[in-house]
Parts: sequence; C-alpha cells; structure tokens
Amino acid sequence: MRYETILYEVTDNFVKITLNLPEMRNPLTEKSAQELLTAIKEADHDPNIRAIVLTGAGKAFSAGGNLNEFKKNLEKSAPELYFEGKASTELFKVGAEIQTPLIASVNGPALGGGTGLVAMCHLAIASTEAKLGLTELKLGLVPFVIMPWVRRAVGDRKMMELMLTAEIISAEQAKDLNLVHRVVDHDALDAETMKLAKQVASFSPLAVQLSLDAFYTTEQMDLMKSFDYLTNLRLVSFMSEDLREGATAFLEKRRPNWTGK
Repeated sequence: MRYETILYEVTDNFVKITLNLPEMRNPLTEKSAQELLTAIKEADHDPNIRAIVLTGAGKAFSAGGNLNEFKKNLEKSAPELYFEGKASTELFKVGAEIQTPLIASVNGPALGGGTGLVAMCHLAIASTEAKLGLTELKLGLVPFVIMPWVRRAVGDRKMMELMLTAEIISAEQAKDLNLVHRVVDHDALDAETMKLAKQVASFSPLAVQLSLDAFYTTEQMDLMKSFDYLTNLRLVSFMSEDLREGATAFLEKRRPNWTGK
C-alpha cells in the first residue's frame, strides 16, 4: 500500500514505520492515525515480519493530536463526534490485538497522543532528547483515548499526577515511571533500537505470539480462569515444531531454525 503521511520500510524480518510529517512534529491527524493503524496491521499480517519499529521523522516522535482538526470538531454534531471517536480508538486498541512485537523508538518529544503511542508499544527505547507528557489539559482537552495505556504503564497515582499537572518529563523520568524501558544517547538510538528488535526477532515467532496472547488475554481475566486458558496455550506450545527445534538446537549447541509452527 502507498502511504502519504508515514514511511513503511522493510529490512529483513523488520518493518520500520515512521510518522512522516516532520514540519508539523508528526501529529496524529485523522489520516496519519488511519495510515498508522493500517500499516501496523499490514506488518502484523506478514508472516515474515518478526518486529515492528515505530518512530518519527525529524526532531519529534509525535506531538499528539492535531489542533486544526480539534477546532473543526466544534462544528460537528454529537453523532458525528461519537462515530469518529470510535474510529480513532481503533489505533489504540491495536497494541493488544497484534501478534508481532511493537517497539517504540522515541527520537524526540512524544506528547499527548504521542505518549499514548509509546505506552501502547510492547517495548519502548528513548533518546536522551525525548520528552513525554500528557499536555491535554493545557488545551482544555482530556487524554481520554490514551488513558488506559498510560495508566497501565505508570499506575493510578502517577497517571493522576501526569494528567492533572500536564507536566513534560524527561526520558530518564519516563524510564523511572515505566513509560519507556531504556534510555540511550541520541546518536545511538537507531543502533540500539535495531539491536533490541533483532533480539526479539531471534526467538520463535510462535512463542512470541503466544506470549502476547497470554499477556493481554489474561490481563483482566478471573485468576482461576486464567490458569485454564494458559494451560491450553501451554498445550499448543508443547506440541509445536518450534519447541522441538529449540530443545534440539540447545542440546546440539547450534542456533535454532524457527518455522513459526
């Protein structure tokens, strides 16, 4: 598919998706959000792709929502806003739906919805020049759509603080709050991101898919039911060709040849 607001680059077993409106600091416009959702799903449906990297062009990761579009919303009816809102949430559901690891490479400011994207990604590595924050209240907005992801990352009390103060925090502060997993020198970000992506991609794709399935499906499941569900996934894992290959390769002291089956 041809995209207008993002870049979609495939290298070996990886896809790098770049928000590509640098002159606007890569906002989540209606078009860019839809293209981003489509691109992530496209990568996830490709059996050869084992990791998806998300980053921004230029100096920013993403400045969040687009103010010009927010102003247009003032002229719309309640039904229009409702159905458009439902459509916009689809992007922020995808992190719990895909079976391919999604890695945020935070190259600069990630504010509002940009912070939400970072929190949604399964792994997040940030440049020392990155800054994050829920700045919506400064504009009279509320971080409705991204609240679940940020809340899960930082916890209730910190979520409340980030939301009500609208403060912008450094990459190191974001790491302390679990919004990002690692912070690296800005010049090393690309290399460290690919190193992390290659590490994730080196494992059995089936085992990775089952890991994500187990994590998100059992998140809000009753404890005893979660054990039953995980027992079924364990059965799939134990009967897989990848587990047999992994065990054999370990005993033979060689690298495994994963098939994802």
